[in-house]
Amino acid sequence: MSLFIGTRPMWTQAATHRMALAGVISVCYAGMLVTGVLALTVRRTRSLVRLDLVVLVTAVTLTLCGWFLSHRGSDEAILTVQAARELAAGHPVYGRPWPWLFGHGVALTPTMSGGYDFTYGYPPLTPLLTAPLLWVGRYGAPATAMTTGALLVGTVALWRMLPVPWRSAATMVCLGFGLLPTYARLGYPAILAMVLLVPVVVRWPRIGKGGRLGAAGIARAVCLGAACAAQQLPWFVAPFLLAGTYALRRPELGGRAARLIVLRIVGIAAAVWLLISAYFIVREPGPWLDGVALPLTQGAVLHGQGLVGVSLYFTDGSDRLDWYARASMLLAAGLLALFVLFVRRLGPAATVLPWCAFYLATRSQDGYYLMMTPLWLAAAITAPLSEFQRAWQPRPRPLTGHRRRPALVATIALLLAPALTSAALAVTGSPPLRMRVTSVRRTAATAKAVSAMTLQVTNATDDALTPHFTLTTGQGMNKYWSLVRGPATIPAHGTAQLELRPPDGRFNLPASGVRIRLRAFTASPQTLSSQDVRLRTE
Repeated sequence: MSLFIGTRPMWTQAATHRMALAGVISVCYAGMLVTGVLALTVRRTRSLVRLDLVVLVTAVTLTLCGWFLSHRGSDEAILTVQAARELAAGHPVYGRPWPWLFGHGVALTPTMSGGYDFTYGYPPLTPLLTAPLLWVGRYGAPATAMTTGALLVGTVALWRMLPVPWRSAATMVCLGFGLLPTYARLGYPAILAMVLLVPVVVRWPRIGKGGRLGAAGIARAVCLGAACAAQQLPWFVAPFLLAGTYALRRPELGGRAARLIVLRIVGIAAAVWLLISAYFIVREPGPWLDGVALPLTQGAVLHGQGLVGVSLYFTDGSDRLDWYARASMLLAAGLLALFVLFVRRLGPAATVLPWCAFYLATRSQDGYYLMMTPLWLAAAITAPLSEFQRAWQPRPRPLTGHRRRPALVATIALLLAPALTSAALAVTGSPPLRMRVTSVRRTAATAKAVSAMTLQVTNATDDALTPHFTLTTGQGMNKYWSLVRGPATIPAHGTAQLELRPPDGRFNLPASGVRIRLRAFTASPQTLSSQDVRLRTE
């Protein structure tokens, strides 16, 4: 049933110019119908296993058809391909802006400082694997071929590793609904990271059982290191898995042996991570370090479906945007501490808890959750609550005794309070700038386009602010407008008249009823001021 979702638009696209693919998709439709009938009528378990295999093959076929129809990729894919090209040519990869890649439908990442991030900001494994595929095509095709291939490999691996009755769930979560195949066709490096985490997460409570890693444990550690060298998201789930492994092994082996198991995993994973990054560490250590830390330091504007939506859409901004990032990191630390204290209850959620922190982050896109959902499935099936019944839970003296329950409740509140307080500070901030449109100049060709706009801006804070302005008509950010006349920096409690010009020389007015938001970002401190505007002629 999940394979029907998104298949018709793909068939429609294929029917216009790729008739062979349209025929293949039609055969897949027939396969889905026949499989549905047989799944409800066959009686033997072996027959159901074979039907699961047929469904998997059908899903793989549809995913490949989708890639052949759409494989240019997003900004992530184009950046990855450019990094692979530079790598193949022997040029530096990190710290080099490539502005010519953007525009013409390729999304930009605006920063609070009024600019855009044109550099590669991921660990190097993705371009290393993309480099041998540069022959595949233009634009982002080599990167999307790599991530789509990785998704198919990961799906087959998860399908094979799960218990037989649950194998169809692997097909559904990985290739059904059209979600992960779409991200793969966009070339997101997180897809590769998720695939590498699959063998780590499946039956992860058994890592180090009996006091030795064995071949399976070493392979898991290698995959963990490779995942951390593919994208930054595994950095957040790794501490939970390591803490859980220690808690599981300590009652069985003792504290010292459990620590040695965890240290071996960390050592192997770190060695793999360093091995993959060695070329870049030696050749460009500073730019490499800045590049892999870029998502944490780039100062990108607010974006996503998380708590930042309050400041973006429901209020007129906040002068305390920095507190969103602090809230996210504090929540990650608090959840890790809670996981350690209550691992017998929270153990199965080790692959879900880390992503809760991103709900409070300045970049809280739902892709952070969606792309990791196969790990949720793997943990739900192979890391049940029963595996953690004897896990070690630290219990300091204040958390024991006859007042144990109130003390535990107070501990939970204490661990979460810093994050929730930081989030409240961010949400309740007030916009530092008061803005008013005083005049608008239309283009000569049409009255439905704006060529310039004059603002009166008042700084209500005690700090001088350097704002950067844009107009938006929905979610996301448009390009910044350029300052034509007026001061770039507005002094504390000062007022200035500013004339702004659209980035492409004109701003096309939307249809009547569409909300137009004037936004002003500042980088130091990070603030947002927004105002609904009704543009009028001079």
